[in-house]
Amino acid sequence: MSGSSQNGNSDDPDKDASEVDLSERRNRLNRKLDGQRKAEEAERAAKKSDNSGYAQAMKLSSEFISAVVVGGGLGWFVDQWFGTKPFGLIVFLLIGFAAGVLNVMRAAGRIAEPGQRYKRESSDDDGFN
Repeated sequence: MSGSSQNGNSDDPDKDASEVDLSERRNRLNRKLDGQRKAEEAERAAKKSDNSGYAQAMKLSSEFISAVVVGGGLGWFVDQWFGTKPFGLIVFLLIGFAAGVLNVMRAAGRIAEPGQRYKRESSDDDGFN
């Protein structure tokens, strides 16, 4: 029993060669599988970025359109309330347009949020009052 193959003591050189061969084949297979996994991950990341870009576009356009619609609604309501037919609608449509552009710029990261701007300005202070 001292030379049994269960203990790892194999005296057969053919068996050792086949184990080496199997080990090499297993390593090659692992390398191929790793390559395929990386390719699949890259493909998933590309699809995800396409979907997230579409979602970002939908979010930005809906924010802009909603701001213009709310501005127009408020303008119409002001016109009905005060009897100033076209002027309230025109003014509030312009205000809604400006608010929509500002919301889109903030969501896209082109302009900092007011709270973040204040934190950044206060962190630039020396600490002297």
